[in-house]
Amino acid sequence: MPHVHPFRALTYSTGKDLSGVVAPPYDVLDNAGKQKLLAKDPRNIVAIDLPHTPAKELGPQASYDGAAIALQSLISQGVLTQSREPVMFAYRQSFTNADGRKVQRSGMACCVETVPFGPREGGGMLPHEETFSGPKEDRMALMKATHTQLSPIFGLHADDQGLATALLHEVMNAYKPDHTATTDDGTLHEVWTITDNAIQQRYQRALQTDDVFIADGHHRYTTGLNYLAALEKDGPVPADHPARRCMIVLIGMSDPGLVIWPTHRVLGGMNGYSFDAFAKASKDLLRISPAPCKLADIEREMMNITMPQAPLPTNVLGLYDFANAKCYVATFVQRDPLKARFHDKPRAWRDLDVALIQYAIVENICQKTLNAGEPVKWAFPHTLAEVDAIGKGAETGAGGGTGFAQLAIIVKPTPLRAVREISQAGQLMPQKSTFFYPKLATGLFINPLR
Repeated sequence: MPHVHPFRALTYSTGKDLSGVVAPPYDVLDNAGKQKLLAKDPRNIVAIDLPHTPAKELGPQASYDGAAIALQSLISQGVLTQSREPVMFAYRQSFTNADGRKVQRSGMACCVETVPFGPREGGGMLPHEETFSGPKEDRMALMKATHTQLSPIFGLHADDQGLATALLHEVMNAYKPDHTATTDDGTLHEVWTITDNAIQQRYQRALQTDDVFIADGHHRYTTGLNYLAALEKDGPVPADHPARRCMIVLIGMSDPGLVIWPTHRVLGGMNGYSFDAFAKASKDLLRISPAPCKLADIEREMMNITMPQAPLPTNVLGLYDFANAKCYVATFVQRDPLKARFHDKPRAWRDLDVALIQYAIVENICQKTLNAGEPVKWAFPHTLAEVDAIGKGAETGAGGGTGFAQLAIIVKPTPLRAVREISQAGQLMPQKSTFFYPKLATGLFINPLR
């Protein structure tokens, strides 16, 4: 993999419990969520990491300049202090999964070389899904103003022998955490500061040949690449310059706490939409059956579908029409309906629910037939409760708004094996294909870039 490094981190010096000053990543927050965090403590990192909402687009320059001023103020006041020596952080999250199960997930916060996406000898940096241009513009403006990487990338690595995970547990079992924080979703975050060079080197050796798969933070890593490229335009950038390294939390793929939630689709803005019109337009693509349940129970109905014999698992989607408040389940008439258009993609990619939705349903049916060829509006909720809220007109971190929702398409989580297989094949999933739960906290460690 790209070489792993310790780094001279900025951390909060406000005490052991950092609950009041940490935040979720910028891309899951709206303005209401931001204000809620600032009400806890005006020094919360969200004031810097989310200067402009929504962060899906570039904001006014004054907002990014204000973030830079706020960051420097916290440093000058001693609220944020920089480590005297390079450090790594063992990082554990304890949470309750959607099924009520208590889970722990462990990783190492460190830096990796800021290298272009793609395979490399000894391990490369591999993306797994496509990105949007707006968030990258927003993140670049913030990084240029603050010269700081505020939020870590969430990275995965194979760790086939379990050496990295074993080392993390060794550290966590030997010492008490230096910092803790509990976020609003109930997740407990614990951090151990590692200054021991021998432990850092053991960790580096454990990851020597692994690829890094970006689980979350594609926009942020791309921003790091763009920031470094901008510096290089002004002249040579030394090999030890901080911008040549990117802060990341690395988690082994065999970690039992590695949980992926679904990312459902809520569609709107279709002038010719009714559920009857949708069913008629999709009759050659989908088998649609009524599901005698409420939205909250649709996932159970999807699991109960008896599938015909097939060489590979057959996709099952849930459908919810907001106008008549009725649920349906849908399967595909043909196996591999994307093969003709995407014959060059691996089968794992063509079998993705999210790929089938985007290219077979949205582009060919919703956009082409029900909206006169015009783009369809999207929202990307992760829970059925959020689907319901969007249907009632709420504007959430996943999108939405008054009069928006027409049709919800409910999916199962994207399997981890597909993330690995598709990434190693050099392919990208559609946007919002995965949601690794819980999110990493922002504010536990910060990476200065100069």
